[in-house]
Amino acid sequence: MKYVQTVLAGVVLAMAASQAAQAADPLPAVKVSADHHYFANADGTPYFWLGDTAWCIFNHASPADVDLYLDDRAAKGFTVIQGCVAVWDYATRRNPDGQVPFVGGDPSQVNEAYFKNVDAVLDKVEAHGMRMAVLPFWTKNTRSGPCADPEKMKVYATFLGKRYAKRNVFWVLGGDTAGKDIQPVTDAMAAGLLAGAKEAGAPVQMITYHPTGRQSSSFWFQDRPWLDFDSIQSGHFINTTNFKLVADDYAKTPTKPTLDMEPGYENITDRLVKDNPDAARIQAVDVRRAAYLAVFAGAAGHTYGNGEVYEFYHPRNPGGGPVSGWHANMDWKDALKLPASGQVQYVRWLILSRPSLERAPDQSLIAGEVSQRALQRVEAIRGGDSSWAFVYLPSGIDKVTVNTGKLEGTKLTAWWYDPRTGAAKPAGQLSKTDTHEFAAPTDADVPAANADWVLVLDDAAKNYPAPGTHK
Repeated sequence: MKYVQTVLAGVVLAMAASQAAQAADPLPAVKVSADHHYFANADGTPYFWLGDTAWCIFNHASPADVDLYLDDRAAKGFTVIQGCVAVWDYATRRNPDGQVPFVGGDPSQVNEAYFKNVDAVLDKVEAHGMRMAVLPFWTKNTRSGPCADPEKMKVYATFLGKRYAKRNVFWVLGGDTAGKDIQPVTDAMAAGLLAGAKEAGAPVQMITYHPTGRQSSSFWFQDRPWLDFDSIQSGHFINTTNFKLVADDYAKTPTKPTLDMEPGYENITDRLVKDNPDAARIQAVDVRRAAYLAVFAGAAGHTYGNGEVYEFYHPRNPGGGPVSGWHANMDWKDALKLPASGQVQYVRWLILSRPSLERAPDQSLIAGEVSQRALQRVEAIRGGDSSWAFVYLPSGIDKVTVNTGKLEGTKLTAWWYDPRTGAAKPAGQLSKTDTHEFAAPTDADVPAANADWVLVLDDAAKNYPAPGTHK
């Protein structure tokens, strides 16, 4: 069933592309929660960022591609679509209207015709009840020329900030780039976004920064007033330790939400090994593990990705042959169907099925030593009032001893939540003791290498619904 809490009645598509920036009713704003660790809707209810990387949606995708893609992602519970206005091939790759974003490659000379398609895509995203995280310019491949000029980039950002001020998009600066390399450009663009929005009468914007692998925006910009939340790129690794980056961000001051905006993409090669048809590839179980470890470590949400989907990629040689680079050379429409793209929604439903705005990571719930390696990492999180707790067990870990005495209630209700299906299996009630050992379910249809689980413990007196319950 589609989750429709954030969909406004009466979202209207633009009647003309040239008027699209003003024609669609904006979705309500998302804000930082009271404790500054998470996101909340305008009405104060929890907002969970479940993102998908569609970096090339404004330029490589046709209108029909956009429709197909958004229908799929909305049905799978995604809440945020991450797209880049000017990607790495912006100077040579024309959008479906035959346009490039800048006149003569100068970002201070915006090509208005290009942005008609940007408007139309934003309309479609909003009509599906999702929000865009808009990256103005992929900075990784530009170190000189007009796009490295802070003043020119500020002009471009001011244009964006004004044009889309009332869209309530998330703004993402950077683009697979270490912040130390482009601090002047980044600060100038942030100032431009805010100035443009203020001029349009909408001064409240949400801004972050997208770094390169195994980095967080907090490395350089935590003290910047313009940085509303942190973004991590944990990188494309099977044995990712994104939970460490999340935990480090969670503990920093000033306190800001954080999330892994680019973890390992499903079906991409581990460590981005190139041109090796036998290279290990990141599987659905690895994608799920990265999501649960990050969210239970305190992330405000999580992002999924796939290499073919973000490019809207069509193989040049459908007949086969060796892989090129780290891609799988799979048509993006086939890649849409990869299993983890439908499974990551279950971490969202799990979090939202309990009072979650004051949730807190708590490894003290786990008795004994906890591995620092992702493949063996057990991660725990609890409610702010300790009336519930979630403990993630990666595949290969089938038992856990929990310090149940730290939870509220004289009796606890136990469940096992399946990250593959979102189904919850009752595991009975128990009288609370100081510690209790739990054994994960065994399922003959689930190989041990794919058998990750979430243990859910509730104060029985709360009568919480089954984990993952949602409208």
